[in-house]
Amino acid sequence: MKESATFHGRSLVFNWIFVALNITGLVFMVLGGHDSFAESATLFNLIGLMLMITSIGGLIVFKGRMMMSSVSRVIVGGLFIVSGLVKANDPVGFAYKLEEYFEDGALAFRIKEWFGAPGFSMEFLMEYALILSVIICIAEIVLGVLTLIGGKIKLVAYLMLLMMVFFTFLTWHTSSCDPDKKFKDRDTYAANDPVGLMKVEEAKTNKEITVFSKSKEAIVIDEMKQPQCVDDCGCFGDALKGSVGRSLTPKESLWKDIVLLYLVIWIFVAQWIIRPNNRKQNLLYLITGMGVVVFFSWVFGWYFPTVFALIALVGSLWLLRVGGKLFGNYYGVALFVSLLCTALVMYVMTYDPLKDYRPYAVGSNLKEKMNDGIEGKYESMLRYKNKKTGEEKEYSSTSKEYTASKIWEDKDWEYKDMVQKVIIPSKNPSIMDFHPSISVSDISPAEASLPFVKRVLDKSQVKLLKILALEYNSEMEIPFEEYDPEGFPAEEYQIVDTVTGLDPNVSDIDIMEGLIAEKKAVVLISRKLETADWAKINELKAIEAECKKNGVPFMMICNATREDINAFRKEYGFTIPVFSMDEIELKIISRSNPALMVLEKGVVKAKYTLASTPSGESFAKQHLKK
Repeated sequence: MKESATFHGRSLVFNWIFVALNITGLVFMVLGGHDSFAESATLFNLIGLMLMITSIGGLIVFKGRMMMSSVSRVIVGGLFIVSGLVKANDPVGFAYKLEEYFEDGALAFRIKEWFGAPGFSMEFLMEYALILSVIICIAEIVLGVLTLIGGKIKLVAYLMLLMMVFFTFLTWHTSSCDPDKKFKDRDTYAANDPVGLMKVEEAKTNKEITVFSKSKEAIVIDEMKQPQCVDDCGCFGDALKGSVGRSLTPKESLWKDIVLLYLVIWIFVAQWIIRPNNRKQNLLYLITGMGVVVFFSWVFGWYFPTVFALIALVGSLWLLRVGGKLFGNYYGVALFVSLLCTALVMYVMTYDPLKDYRPYAVGSNLKEKMNDGIEGKYESMLRYKNKKTGEEKEYSSTSKEYTASKIWEDKDWEYKDMVQKVIIPSKNPSIMDFHPSISVSDISPAEASLPFVKRVLDKSQVKLLKILALEYNSEMEIPFEEYDPEGFPAEEYQIVDTVTGLDPNVSDIDIMEGLIAEKKAVVLISRKLETADWAKINELKAIEAECKKNGVPFMMICNATREDINAFRKEYGFTIPVFSMDEIELKIISRSNPALMVLEKGVVKAKYTLASTPSGESFAKQHLKK
């Protein structure tokens, strides 16, 4: 009779030892692959490999597959739940990240390169990015819950393996993407498309552009292009950046997925011996799984995943007992958890993320976020190589050790190159592109009425010379300080008058400094005017009227042409100051289009999505009345 698999296998003690050695070996392998331990990488990798080989052999001999898969289920299940919730907290933000991958020069370039398919594109998926984002988030959470309670483990094992293979490929692509390497891309243009015709002309002199085919209907162009490398996989949304100060590097993300893939493989190979949990096992997996969830909730500084996971797990176990034939099964559990996730997703998409990790979250000081970067410190290292042994040595060019070594005089050693050693890694400020601006030629009375715009215009006033060009009988104005008599000979030019006016060298006005210095200001955000939902335009007009009554600046920042802005003003009768800014930064400020942001000396005091837009009276009572 075949011996049934048990948790302890042939020896509880030995299997626990081998599991611990296996996890320890995995840790050493990860450390060996991290840049911080580059000097000890060989040693760490050797130790890790030996521990893993030894422990895997021991687990096979002592039948510890069930124990190792159980530990894997706890880690993977808990992490899947937290990872899914962090993304479900901001599905729109995750969708933006998916759109980056779907762009033609991103993930698609691998297929173009590997399979010789320059015409392959994934851009059609961009319109489905939000749907895919929601599906991935919910799938992660459901799989995490089923993994912990042992439900449909064969199906779960296959789905998790497929998901982790895909994610590992994704992070491998991100970590290995070389922005300087080029690939062949094929684009099709209509026969009369100006861009296509321009490419045909360029192909005559540019070797990187060739005309693949040309007909009465279309022009097909092959062009060597650089890939669009994604520098952040988006694995945990903005959560790590907002909690610990930075996201995982592409290489760290790859190692994270390799570890998860390895643990999922243990679950996969044990799927035939894993049975649905009994009551005792449910309690054990619930406690240990929640321990993993609590740990990562602490890392992210957000304990909602702990509450959600407890409700999902306890609710699932309760449903298995009382759900009857229709819902008292693992499909019913999957449906129950999916409905919980859907409710969360619908809420955060209607309003805002429950936990806002973005630099524009309520309470953020924009000035501080613009100055919280770290300037990197680097040291130039001279690298020498031994001609006989191949050994390499590095010296700081200014160190006493280098001077004393006189290695340059030793014929056994040759200079190889100079490398930059990172002493302190640089870190970009949390906010880099908050620069609402307007072209001087586009300033209307609405913008000119704002106090900080007035100040900038006043500071830009200079003494101007009005000069008449005699030949053309036309006047020009130049700053007095730039006047050079030799450049304007008397027989050709005549000084007509001296006036004070706007410096003609000033073409744009950036209101960032003035805006964050204002005692109080209200900003309407719209990343795209044409796709915004203006169902609450009357409430916005009422809020603007209350701001005007209380002397508080009210303006809009959007990404649109001045023609579109003027058309919007005319259509809605809403003549407010409007400034332009990059759409990507506007997406970071708010996922809602439109949205309201209240600033007090650069501190975000409140944010309102479309759904939560208050009445003018309510807004004034809360934010404008002293």
